[in-house]
Amino acid sequence: MTRYLDIPKPIRSGIVIVDSERGTPQRVIVLQFNPDTLERTLAPQAFGAEQGDRTEALRLKGPAIETWKFTAEIDATDQLDVPAPFGIHPQLAVLEMLVHPTSAQLRANQRLAAAGTLEITPMETPLTLFVWGTKRVMPVRITELAVTEEAFDPELNPIRAAVSLGLRVLSVNDLPAGHRGAELYLAHLAQKERLVAGSGVGRLAQLGLPSI
Repeated sequence: MTRYLDIPKPIRSGIVIVDSERGTPQRVIVLQFNPDTLERTLAPQAFGAEQGDRTEALRLKGPAIETWKFTAEIDATDQLDVPAPFGIHPQLAVLEMLVHPTSAQLRANQRLAAAGTLEITPMETPLTLFVWGTKRVMPVRITELAVTEEAFDPELNPIRAAVSLGLRVLSVNDLPAGHRGAELYLAHLAQKERLVAGSGVGRLAQLGLPSI
């Protein structure tokens, strides 16, 4: 009889913050629980489709725009052996800082503005990767972050929350040529191609068609 201990545990999904120049991970955010569902949307970038140009109907301008949505759960009560004097504030702060510039960057821009700088370069964030197993590692930009805090300790620190994340996969159209994120996107696309090559091939007869 198979014991529960013999069942392999699924690997965790998560987010990796990478130094885009050196390629070294700066922080690894492991989701406490893998989301139960994922919503993925791929919007093709058709060339000339809006203009109704019939000669361009089968052409693509570039990779499809791919977005992901899921809800992650964070629960301090599931880890009673881990001290949590601030509840899950630290875990929420890690996720929230993915969509904030740092205070040092903001202060630096304030100093530039006070010195009369006319054009201030937008602040750049590290490269963010979403990891869902070994076959899905992709550069992303966080487009949505919604937090629903569901329980609190006596000090009003949140101890349970649901975090809804929206991600947009960054393709070669979004990043400069040679950028580490662009290379990771190409590797992500190549993985899809390998999966296609390994899939079964159907026959027209299965569709009830003798030929086309």
